[in-house]
Amino acid sequence: TTEMANQEEAEIQISELDLLSSMFPYEEEFAVTDQLALAELKHYVENESAEVPSSKVQFILNVKTEVPNASMVEFSMACALPFKYPAVLPEITVRSSLLSRSQQILLNSDLKTYLMQNFSGEPCMLSAREWVKDHAAAYIDKDLPSSSVTASDATQSETTTFTRLWIYSHHIYNKQKRKNIIDWAKELSLSGFCMPGKPGVVCVEGLQSSCEEFWSRIRRLTWKRILIRHREDVSLEGEGHAEIQKQRKFSTLEEKCFDAHGARGNHMDLGQLYHFLEEKGCADIFQMYFGVEGH
Repeated sequence: TTEMANQEEAEIQISELDLLSSMFPYEEEFAVTDQLALAELKHYVENESAEVPSSKVQFILNVKTEVPNASMVEFSMACALPFKYPAVLPEITVRSSLLSRSQQILLNSDLKTYLMQNFSGEPCMLSAREWVKDHAAAYIDKDLPSSSVTASDATQSETTTFTRLWIYSHHIYNKQKRKNIIDWAKELSLSGFCMPGKPGVVCVEGLQSSCEEFWSRIRRLTWKRILIRHREDVSLEGEGHAEIQKQRKFSTLEEKCFDAHGARGNHMDLGQLYHFLEEKGCADIFQMYFGVEGH
């Protein structure tokens, strides 16, 4: 039955992810960027009747490789496993600051062709990583018709995804953490808000790479529990500042204290949070956080 097949595919995904994390224990090499999706997948496997996970497990594999006459170059593989993987291919985008846009497109399409020809229906993340390690550097010097692309255009083309992360923490009280959240957001040009207390809610929005950098810093701090509850990615048509500003729902990043007039004072007033989100056009997020209809 498809149920059985799904179950089996999910188990293969989990064992492959376990293998990757044991081979690449450092976050610089391998990091799951959507912990919630992974938790959902595990839950699905353990409770065979659970509903099919709603989002794909996403992770980053970084590969360092030597380039002739140069030092080491890092290629970053942003990966997502569709629920049917390995019956279908993984989604992989390889990036490097040294690749022009056209070199990057060619590299990714060659990788896909290689996987299609060699791995229908089998787990292939390690093979994909191997292929990138052995072949990616050669694309850096490939002269392509559009090699008139200047370096600045190449970096510009990386800015085409606008991301909004909704982060959930068991609680946020610590003054230093609260300061970090605001300082880092400012440094990375992210807007959004932080609601300290219990639970703690942080929303950041801006360039995808800046959001990912923010998340990698935040999660290294010590937390009782912290995860990305929801993630929104929007591909922007144009490059540049104006396009990004258009997508923002928040103007800056500020701390929002919705005082609950309770004796403990640290439990935030979720009704006020709901109205705040509603004003910003994000009311549906409330339900993702708290599992109830807001009112």
